[in-house]
Amino acid sequence: MSDPHLSAADPTISELIHKEEQRQFDKVRLIPSENYVSRAVLEASGSVLSNKYSEGYAGKRYYEGQQFIDEVENLAVSRVKKLFGSDHVNVQPYSGSPANFAVYFAFCKPGDTVMGLGLPSGGHLTHGWPVSVTGSYFNAVQYGVRREDQRIDFDEVAKLAKENKPKIMWCGTTAYPRVVDYDRFAQIARDCGAILIADIAHISGLIAGGSHPSPVGKAEVITSTTHKTFRGPRGGMIMCDEKHAKAIDKAVFPGLQGGPHNSTTAGIAVAALEADTPAFKKYAHAIVENAKTFAEALMSHGFKLTTGGTDNHLILCDLTHQNVSGKIAAQALDRAGIECNYNSVPFDPRKPFDPSGIRIGTPAITSRGFGATEMKAIASWMAKVVAAPTDATLLARIAGEVSDMCHKFPAPGISLK
Repeated sequence: MSDPHLSAADPTISELIHKEEQRQFDKVRLIPSENYVSRAVLEASGSVLSNKYSEGYAGKRYYEGQQFIDEVENLAVSRVKKLFGSDHVNVQPYSGSPANFAVYFAFCKPGDTVMGLGLPSGGHLTHGWPVSVTGSYFNAVQYGVRREDQRIDFDEVAKLAKENKPKIMWCGTTAYPRVVDYDRFAQIARDCGAILIADIAHISGLIAGGSHPSPVGKAEVITSTTHKTFRGPRGGMIMCDEKHAKAIDKAVFPGLQGGPHNSTTAGIAVAALEADTPAFKKYAHAIVENAKTFAEALMSHGFKLTTGGTDNHLILCDLTHQNVSGKIAAQALDRAGIECNYNSVPFDPRKPFDPSGIRIGTPAITSRGFGATEMKAIASWMAKVVAAPTDATLLARIAGEVSDMCHKFPAPGISLK
């Protein structure tokens, strides 16, 4: 990307950006929460809309000069509503965690009981895990997965809900490779009088593209990031039934934040427009198809996968029987040009900063056009790296092969000229 103004004003930052651009082009990026955005999203997100303060909502601002900002936000809202079929949408949260905090502020008081999937079972920090403020300010009850198959234990969910009567119940994951059963969660929430909140941060693009069931009409409130599989800028959004619209809007502003990031709002509008196309629907299904092919290839090389496979974009590998920790494996893979993250697995005996697993996903590589052939090649490389993580010669050779493959597939939004 050419940036004559930045390179003149701050050549150091310009050089670092170019290096990161080259890194994203040359590597196989398997972190499931990462992706490539389009050039259009990048341009909207880096526009002069960053210059404008816009506290409040469209038509009800505390600053003048909102004629075009209001149109931008209204477009983002209307496009997301159309895409997901939700009654109400708020696109102002700065990211997924702030969106989740807004939900707590809308419905809970400190000390109220809340329920969510525990972090070691694939849940998110903001669903009440103790190291998060959400686990400190609220009486957080955590459900988990079954030891025998690592699937969500709905008997435990129902039992805990009946015993604890949570104010809100989270159904959402960050390291769970299976379809979320929103119908079962909705029934349990109704039975205990809880408000069901679906956190779809990882799978919002899959839902928009029709390759994962939607929680709309089942969960009263839905939170999400706007990046990951949605392929938009780093932001957040909340969808909800009409009866919760005022509470959610008030919780976001003035409850938790001031002016929205208008350039991000524009990027969300562009991403939502892009997602409402046949090409994006094809892309969403390709993410899942690639993940299933990738999972099968990994298992053929001796990898053990939690739940025995995947239904979505994400694969969680347990490396215990391969006698290498997730951290060592992830660092070796990065040196070999394959980017993932080390991650705890259910019932992991190791500590979170040096866990037994690695978490991988297919959104970014699918954005580049990788298919079944590339999934099998990557699985083969990963097997070699995990078997010999300290072999510098091997890692360097694989890194070159990875780069050669990546150069055959364009990276959206990146033009190395």
